Amino acid sequence: MELGRDADTGGQTKYVVDLTRALARHPDIDQVDLITRLISDPAVDSGYSCEEEELEQGARIIRIPCGPDQYLPKEQLWDHLDSFTDNLMDWLHGQAQPPAIVHSHYADAGYVGVRLSSLLGVPLVHTGHSLGRDKRKRLLACGISREQIAQTYNIERRIDAEEAVLANADLVITSTHNEIEEQYGLYNYYDPDRMVVIPPGTDLDQFRPHQPGERFAFSAQVDRFLTNPEKSLILALSRADERKNIAALMEAFGESPELQEAANLLIIAGNRDDIRDLDGGAQSVLTDLLLILDAYDLYGKVVLPKHHNPEDVPQIYRMVAARRGVFINPALTEPFGLTLLEAAASGLPLVATENGGPVDIIRNCECGDLIDPLDKAQMATALLKYLNDDTEWQRASENGIKRVRELYSWQAHADAYMNSIRGLQGKYTAISHVPPLPRKLHYRDRAIVTDLDQSLIGDKAALNELLRVIRENRKNVSFAIATGRRVDSAMALMKKQGIPNPDIFITSLGTRIQYGQALTDDDVWADHIDHDWSVRRIRLALSRLPGLIPQDQRQQTPFKISYYYDEKNAPSLEELNTLLRQREITANVVISFGQFLDVIPARASKGQALRYVAQRLEIPLEQVLVAGGSGADEDMMRGNTRAVVVANRHHEELSPLSRGDRIYFAKGFCAAGILEAIEHYDFFGESRTSDA
Repeated sequence: MELGRDADTGGQTKYVVDLTRALARHPDIDQVDLITRLISDPAVDSGYSCEEEELEQGARIIRIPCGPDQYLPKEQLWDHLDSFTDNLMDWLHGQAQPPAIVHSHYADAGYVGVRLSSLLGVPLVHTGHSLGRDKRKRLLACGISREQIAQTYNIERRIDAEEAVLANADLVITSTHNEIEEQYGLYNYYDPDRMVVIPPGTDLDQFRPHQPGERFAFSAQVDRFLTNPEKSLILALSRADERKNIAALMEAFGESPELQEAANLLIIAGNRDDIRDLDGGAQSVLTDLLLILDAYDLYGKVVLPKHHNPEDVPQIYRMVAARRGVFINPALTEPFGLTLLEAAASGLPLVATENGGPVDIIRNCECGDLIDPLDKAQMATALLKYLNDDTEWQRASENGIKRVRELYSWQAHADAYMNSIRGLQGKYTAISHVPPLPRKLHYRDRAIVTDLDQSLIGDKAALNELLRVIRENRKNVSFAIATGRRVDSAMALMKKQGIPNPDIFITSLGTRIQYGQALTDDDVWADHIDHDWSVRRIRLALSRLPGLIPQDQRQQTPFKISYYYDEKNAPSLEELNTLLRQREITANVVISFGQFLDVIPARASKGQALRYVAQRLEIPLEQVLVAGGSGADEDMMRGNTRAVVVANRHHEELSPLSRGDRIYFAKGFCAAGILEAIEHYDFFGESRTSDA
């Protein structure tokens, strides 16, 4: 891993890899697959283009294609995550057995994890590491506008994904109690009963005290910058990120003659060849450090090495400890602080921010002091406490070595992890045996799936032409309708329009699936979506809201609660989701054509139903043409399907799809738009026949 190359390659990335190794060594775990994005980009290490990489026995990294080949910051990945999910599901179906647990890390993986958990019928475990609401709050405090935060960090999509994962996760693992109270407490679906604190572990073979007479090759890269290299060292080690507050540390050093007399300052802040080639954030931080160094005339007292390897880090800690130095983490906030554990295990006293994870670490290990990261005088005083008092230094050093070994080993973490997830066994029933489908469906290698109202219907001449094209290709293509209507309502409309029964009938917004002319129900799907579904609680929560009028009983189903929606008076979709999450209700809320609102189970949607059917029919999603024209069709059209947004008066609801992959915006109205897309994609160009 190229740790520290940018804001996305910090210590938490190393944590996930170390966690993978630790869990793989546990006797109750057969296999751990760490799933990430495949990258083929000359700007990064070629190893990131390797599809499978073994870490050790029972642990491997699997890299899944997602969006463009090149490296992208996490803020630019959102439009590609549905494709990542589809590609990952294809990979999983090729494995000998499905996973027993899905564990997502960070918000973008949480977005994928919710969908995987739903499709597979297995529990979801989540670790947030850092959260969008907390990040936005702190960025606002720094004077950055809401508009700039939204544009730079895609913060609204991140927060929405975090709310969804908290609503669906069976277990949330945090590193500290502070994280639960200060970060997760900001969310609507805050449920501390489903959260457990399991601190990360430390590799005690790598991070250990120095041996008498031990020599350190890295010393040569440090001492060449120093006038008095025999002094103790103050060590800060982080990526070059403004939130790490390294500039304040250098200013505190520059403003304190006592600190300069007692020690030199060593700052390890990522790797660089030329500061001008770094991304904007790292470039700004490192430029500021050089300006501060010059302003306080700290030449010969400060070291800012340009390069270090991950293998150098344990040696750096031991080198600083051998010189009776101190480790400092001056970050504005620190979700956990893996470097603190590494430094303490190596025998270094700690000085760390009072905001976040260091509170638990220093309290548990009694090996350092907490500081206000904005108080430079307090920072200097805490450092001098250990630099000038051998007794305090020795006490903190010995405590850190002992307590990290007792409390923060990876074996202890893996044991606590297994104890926590054992309670999830038997909670879900994975989709397993399903009855056979009509035989002829298995011989077709592609499918056309369309919504009914204002997608298929609306242009009679184009509809007749589309039905003719489908009949001509019936040996190769399955015809499917996915509608928000109930079965009886949809069939009445289809009969009026002369539309034959489809091969696959997805009705009531994906809550019911039927096959063939006999309309055989898929009972496995019905059982699957019934998970955690409560009609009574939802009706009660929405009963007194303005602008929501229940539709008549003919429009309701056991898995769909339907309302007329008055957008002038009713709460927004975001407000409705917030209301349900605050009541700990997990469900999908869908607004269609600006006037209909439906609430369905969390596992149900047109898109989820379509993916389930495609897997049963063994039709690759790349060979499924999906047509829609309203917001209810969006999740059906994201990902690997070939999608067409037909022109109708509601197609603007799908404008966010313009950023996605494989989305065609037709000029034609309704069925004419579908015909246009068939030609655009050359959809029948490589069909096999039923005799193949």
